[in-house]
Amino acid sequence: MNKMKFFKKYIFPAIYGLLVYFTVRLLHDTDVNQRFWERQFYINAVELACSIIVGYLGIYIFRRLFKYYDKHWPVQLRYQDVVRELLILVGLNLVLVNAIFVPMDMILHQDWKPWWIPWADVADINMIPTLYAIVYYGIARTSTYLKAYVDNKVQLEKVTNEHLETELKFLKAQYHPHFLFNALNTIYFQMDEDHDGAKRSIEKFSELLRYQLYDQQLQVPVTQEIEYLQTFIDLQKIRSTDKLKLKVDFDKMLNGQMVYPLLFLPLVENAFKFIGGDYQMEIEAKVADGNIEFMIENSVPLTKGAEAKEGGIGLENLKRRLNLLYPGKHSLNLEKKENSFIAELKLQYER
Repeated sequence: MNKMKFFKKYIFPAIYGLLVYFTVRLLHDTDVNQRFWERQFYINAVELACSIIVGYLGIYIFRRLFKYYDKHWPVQLRYQDVVRELLILVGLNLVLVNAIFVPMDMILHQDWKPWWIPWADVADINMIPTLYAIVYYGIARTSTYLKAYVDNKVQLEKVTNEHLETELKFLKAQYHPHFLFNALNTIYFQMDEDHDGAKRSIEKFSELLRYQLYDQQLQVPVTQEIEYLQTFIDLQKIRSTDKLKLKVDFDKMLNGQMVYPLLFLPLVENAFKFIGGDYQMEIEAKVADGNIEFMIENSVPLTKGAEAKEGGIGLENLKRRLNLLYPGKHSLNLEKKENSFIAELKLQYER
């Protein structure tokens, strides 16, 4: 590490200056059919020394500029920022090379005209160092812009995740009053007619609340969801009519699969809310082809005014949560038939 720092600080600037010098000499000598090593030694020595000085001063100026950029102009990955930085760097580089190379050329080549050099030399002196300065800028600033790009992506992802988390919390908060109202309404009608049943309902109600309030990890084993659903079904059976014909079938293969909580409940709640007709309900959950498939079908009233609905806050809330939690990894089908309403939800779980 120390060797690398030593090389970058003391050796590289000299190499940079010599690279500029030999490129200028190559283009110039090729154009005029001249060999620079055949010239007087002191001319080459002075030119090499001036080139090395330009290398050290140039790299020093570039690095100071980069520190200034980072301190005063935090990288935003904008085209305007790159152009601004590059123009400043090129401008200072031109001042440097003209301040050293032009006087050097005038003094060393008095055989032309006093204090005069050809325009071709002026062009080489300005263009070649400028091209190398641009290349150096691109290489030196690549890591800075790459880091800024990664930081921007991370920040964007963080903001997006925070936004989604806030929305999910809002959806969850929106759901709780809806659930509380239905559950308390059930217990209210039991109080006068069935005290023991009301006590059992309160016990089940407390179990449901405990799961919602304290057991809300990001994902939970599907068995916890099934236990929660079973408790909710038992609570709903208390308030349901004796005509209810309920069939529940939970696949024994549902055990360690991880799912996000409270996604099946709105479908069950909706079914109990709108059941009618011959009061039949069938609930089924199974594993198939890497998916957890949940299906619920309930009969609906025969009268027009009491038909089951596909909308409502509960189902719209569920659709939005599914889009946030399982983007491209779920399907939800709601179908109204003549005498029944069917809801099918498929979730792709992580194996």
